[in-house]
Amino acid sequence: MKTGRRLIGLTGTNASGKGEAAAFFMGHGFTYFSQSDVIRDELRQKNLEPTRDHLIREGNELRQRFGPDILARRVMDKVTGDSIIDSIRNPSEIEYWRSQGNFILLAIDAPEEVRFQRAASRGRDESATSLKDFKAKEDQEKTRDPMAQQLETCMQMADYSIHNNGTLEEYHKKLEAFL
Repeated sequence: MKTGRRLIGLTGTNASGKGEAAAFFMGHGFTYFSQSDVIRDELRQKNLEPTRDHLIREGNELRQRFGPDILARRVMDKVTGDSIIDSIRNPSEIEYWRSQGNFILLAIDAPEEVRFQRAASRGRDESATSLKDFKAKEDQEKTRDPMAQQLETCMQMADYSIHNNGTLEEYHKKLEAFL
């Protein structure tokens, strides 16, 4: 490991502000990596759209075939300096990142209704057209299956948590205090 390299992991609920946090950290010199990009690469090879349903299913299939920390291992192959690692959704991924040294996990959450509105406005296929569907989709990410997404467990394992329930300026102040 390079001396002084810092790794910040992001976990949290859908549309809670992880992307905004990543952009904030990139503005402070961090390089961005998303574990979901590993899954998107697999979906492209299969000519499948990167819908939320496909991302969840393919990520779980990769974990089944190659181990629960496969996404972290594939991303680590690209990491060279201070990095922000997005889309951490399995405890084995957290354990892997912690084994790399100088790693801090940040969990981000926001009220469910706010997150649903954010998700609806960002124009991606979230596979949920109502708040009820949004909640049901989120439940798929909260399993206890060691080879699947375990979002609640990951959030409980975080070193720090931020509740993104205010203005963008307030959120940036919380991120600055964390940094």
